[in-house]
Amino acid sequence: MAHAFISKRIVTPHGTQSGALLVNDGKILAICRPSEVPADAIIQDCGNDALLPGLVDTHVHINQPGRTEWEGFRTATRAASAGGYTTLIDMPLNCLPETTTVAALQQKRASAKGDCFVDWAPWGGAVADNQQHILPLARAGVLGFKCFLIYPGCDGFTMIDQQQLEAALPFIAESGLPLLVHAELAGPIDVATEGLRKADWRKYATYLASRPDQAELEAIRLMIRLCRQYRFRLHIVHLSTALALQELQTARAEGLPITVETCPHYLHFAAEEIADGSTLLKCAPPIRSRKNLQQLWQGLRDGIIDMIVTDHSPCLPAMKEEESGRFDLAWGGIASLSLALSVIHTECRHRGFNLNDLVRWMSSAPAALAGLSHRAGALEPGREANFVVLDTDGEFTVTADKLHYRHAISPYLNEKLRGIVKATYLRGAAVYQEGSFPPSPSGREVTL
Repeated sequence: MAHAFISKRIVTPHGTQSGALLVNDGKILAICRPSEVPADAIIQDCGNDALLPGLVDTHVHINQPGRTEWEGFRTATRAASAGGYTTLIDMPLNCLPETTTVAALQQKRASAKGDCFVDWAPWGGAVADNQQHILPLARAGVLGFKCFLIYPGCDGFTMIDQQQLEAALPFIAESGLPLLVHAELAGPIDVATEGLRKADWRKYATYLASRPDQAELEAIRLMIRLCRQYRFRLHIVHLSTALALQELQTARAEGLPITVETCPHYLHFAAEEIADGSTLLKCAPPIRSRKNLQQLWQGLRDGIIDMIVTDHSPCLPAMKEEESGRFDLAWGGIASLSLALSVIHTECRHRGFNLNDLVRWMSSAPAALAGLSHRAGALEPGREANFVVLDTDGEFTVTADKLHYRHAISPYLNEKLRGIVKATYLRGAAVYQEGSFPPSPSGREVTL
């Protein structure tokens, strides 16, 4: 039997419209006028709540297998469903073994089976010595590859230098899949850190000075040159410096296949407002100035930055070093799967952006990066009925019980946000509704 979700605001690829989202057997039958809803359909009137396509997050560290005590598939996907996400693409590091071989990929798949509240898919890793594994991983179903140009914080996922990267790039280009690059180079960071040996590492200003814009700029320039030479799909992850925007725009105008993401924390927090010892806000690259934040929003407005993804990177609470307050010792990572939609919606309201912008940044563009535009990122007839019911006027204060991921710590605690996820639907079934979850997960791995 068909279900009709009636709303004054259904966000579609053709704009926002009033009508009914007609769902049957897990798929969208039509987006029609309420008068066209079949007489026997079950009707749910969402009123002024907006219906958005399920969000897609292409930058999530789930950490299972091996470090499930940091975060696992069950807790990460639960938080995702509460935040309006219906598809997550899992990063290949922080889990054990890292997803750098087909054997490791199969272990990840086995650990995820039956434990996901939303859909997921894997990225593979491009590391110092796994060039021969690139094409087998592509054939086995990873959606792309992630690499670090700097030490990533975990020994098992090795950084890749230029020579090793150039050995891998012909295989990555042949695969047709994107290469996601953590774009910081060690040189500028080493120089900066050397000058900070006697600095106070409880001060955020010390940490910020240790990861200068130049480290990102030089890495992005290197990757643009390599993209021009090898013609692979280049994706810059978690852009934090606005100083790179002009060069990225010029490279894309040249026709180079480059996409760019940034994250909610770079668009919401500013260095000037981070108190000393506030290690919950440590991430790499770092949160930069208020001026830089405004320029990143301009980069979104200008279309230079394509998408907003979370870089959900949780850890054990003790690893954030809140007691010592030392940024040099704290794990770098901010978890936000359950809050990102509300954070960005709040910012959009202040800045004159609309729901179509938000959906482009947080659903359709990430789906395109992952090669999943045929099955995610839009509300259209024939697609799976993955969607979010968002109360755009509702306000709430962030409390620990609203986080839903494994460890309830967050730099967003006590912030007032606008935009409440009322429900999230996966293939027409609620995977989150008014604070509750279904008894058994129904998510699965999605493929190209």
